[in-house]
Amino acid sequence: MNFKNLVNFLKELQKNNTKEWMDANRKWYKEVRDDYIGWLDGMNAKLATIDDDYYDTPGKKGINRINNNLMFHPNKPIYKDHFGAGFDKRPGTGDFYVEVGIERSMFAGGLWRPDAKRLRSIREAIDYDGEELKKILDKKAFKERFGGLYEDEKLKSAPKGFSNDHPHIDLLRHKTFAVAMEFSTDVVLNGDFEAFLIEVYKQMLPFRRYLNQAVTV
Repeated sequence: MNFKNLVNFLKELQKNNTKEWMDANRKWYKEVRDDYIGWLDGMNAKLATIDDDYYDTPGKKGINRINNNLMFHPNKPIYKDHFGAGFDKRPGTGDFYVEVGIERSMFAGGLWRPDAKRLRSIREAIDYDGEELKKILDKKAFKERFGGLYEDEKLKSAPKGFSNDHPHIDLLRHKTFAVAMEFSTDVVLNGDFEAFLIEVYKQMLPFRRYLNQAVTV
């Protein structure tokens, strides 16, 4: 995978974030996108060998659109400043997300603002065995890498059906159950990126398994 070409494309796109520029450089975009999809296919196969419950996610199914959703975010530019994709994208569950940007890249996983039914399922799992989730989140290596649950909107008090003195009230008030880590894109360009991705995937797996079991059982 020629990540340098991908980053150079993104840099030029951000200087000329218009449909006219994209149309004029459609061949370059297709070259980069196809290369990225091929790389995703290769990583999809590798991740399947280390996770028995892995959900096959070919590159074309995992890759995100490069267009921003202007219906909900009309002030954003037409095109994103990164290429993003998900691995292990079982419907209704939290995938493992990879984003390669111009200067900043990231890994993330879990469930971003799940719907009411799935959110209730996660909270019921925490009510039943929240200590297991706490053990995962409090593990030293996990905290050093991800820092804890992604900081997003929280309830000010206990969700309906739970008391304010619940032993895991700090977890129950969350609306998003995800973790993320950012890193310099230099890691993608100069380091052993595939080995790094696999390492982070394995480290995040217990967290994602806990959530995905909660929303599928």
